[in-house]
Amino acid sequence: MNKVIITMIAIIAIFSAIFTAIAIFKPQQEVEIAKKETEISQEEILDDCTDEYEEMSETIKTNAEQEKTSPNSALIVETYYKKCGHITNKYSNLPEGDVNLTKEEIQKKYSDYKIKNFTSNEVVLYQEKDGECGEHYLVKDKDGLITIYEILEDKTEKEIEATGITTEYLPETDKINMKKGITVNGKQNLNQLLEDFE
Repeated sequence: MNKVIITMIAIIAIFSAIFTAIAIFKPQQEVEIAKKETEISQEEILDDCTDEYEEMSETIKTNAEQEKTSPNSALIVETYYKKCGHITNKYSNLPEGDVNLTKEEIQKKYSDYKIKNFTSNEVVLYQEKDGECGEHYLVKDKDGLITIYEILEDKTEKEIEATGITTEYLPETDKINMKKGITVNGKQNLNQLLEDFE
């Protein structure tokens, strides 16, 4: 009888050990499986978030790289005249409709011009024309006053202004030059010459 009881106790002990081992290891295994599934899920989320972040960063970077005109931009139109070989520059503020445009958008809008320079503060457009610039002047003495004449394309002179500056007190060499007439190209050069005689 003792042998039977010992055998029964041994069998019960073995089954208890097996059930205990199953009870301990199975939940741990389920926890590890759940943990691995969570890690995989988090990796997928991170990958998705990383992809979205990279796409957003690329969009922001692209937008930041595209320089655009600002409300304070200057517009300069540079024109080269083939007949006389002169270049004129006309300065103005950028029209309101051209604010916040890229270089490509400005080029489409001003397709007759080449963009010579483009920054957020300045747009320089360039064009070539066959004629003359219309800024050829002759400055000479007329009745003791410095008088300005425009030289037309047919080389005739058209009086445009008597300045009110007298030639009486000019040095002799300037008086001689004024009698012959001084040729000046461009309004800026004309204004500079007149300032020198004032």
